[in-house]
Amino acid sequence: MIEHTHSFTFRIGLRMDLLEDIFTAMRVESALYARLEARAPWGIDFAHQVSARFGIVSHGRCLLTGAGLAEPLPLAAGELFIVSGGQRFCLMDAPGTATPPCETVFAGRRDGVIRFGGDGEETGIVSGRFVFDAAAGAPLTALLPPVLHLRLDAERARLLQAVLEMIARENAAPTLGSPLVVQKLVDVLLIEALRIHCLSGRGEGWLGALADRRLAPLLHALHADLAAPWTLEAMAARAGMSRSAFARHFRARVGDTPLNHLTGWRIHRAQGLLRQGRLPLSEVAARVGYDSDAAFQRAFKRLCGMPPGEYRRRLA
Repeated sequence: MIEHTHSFTFRIGLRMDLLEDIFTAMRVESALYARLEARAPWGIDFAHQVSARFGIVSHGRCLLTGAGLAEPLPLAAGELFIVSGGQRFCLMDAPGTATPPCETVFAGRRDGVIRFGGDGEETGIVSGRFVFDAAAGAPLTALLPPVLHLRLDAERARLLQAVLEMIARENAAPTLGSPLVVQKLVDVLLIEALRIHCLSGRGEGWLGALADRRLAPLLHALHADLAAPWTLEAMAARAGMSRSAFARHFRARVGDTPLNHLTGWRIHRAQGLLRQGRLPLSEVAARVGYDSDAAFQRAFKRLCGMPPGEYRRRLA
């Protein structure tokens, strides 16, 4: 296993600036890479685990079951999946195939390659798992489905497979700077997968609104300056809509009112500041747009169930 702790530091374009703070705060604490080469009949059971798992089917096909899915999810070459942490799921060649625990299957690992199964059709999956700071990533992970399934075009599939192959190379023959290289490669893979999902228009809540031509500029502007004295009128003007039309459209697309959404982001940013250092509470309040400690305390307690001072003490 390659163990590392780091922060996402990539800037990935104007339309994705809203995610930058989350990526920066999400600390990947560990990552494991493996390449599965399975021949039918084959199956593998990934029991409940803290880490999320991702994979790209390089060739062949398989089924993914569990993880809250109502029915098996077919996966084919060039398709990517990410299963959130804590979800039990299975991969198999066909319904009804036995699925031994992943610990048993992975015991036969050699140089990052796991060969198992029978002598039928072959399926290849380049796979890995990662653990990150769940509190920092909560606004993002709360909007992701238990299984994120992406169909990649040929170019993206080749690029992401190349990223995984580079991780495999660094893992198999570590050399000068290998841990740092692996860190950055994991960053690239996760950010690219989430970017595809965001821009597909299938995302929920504010994640899906990033593909809305009227709301995306506003969301970026809000996030870039949470401390500004935002009003409903100012938000509507930034979106180029009347106040009433904006309020209806925002709620329909995001699932919350504009002012509630703003408050949620302000408190999330405040949580990050409380985790990162020892700024006075008055300074934290000012940085997230509250000109009075009392208003900040009330908003924080309403969303977090405790005052900011207690939140900081519990972290300590």
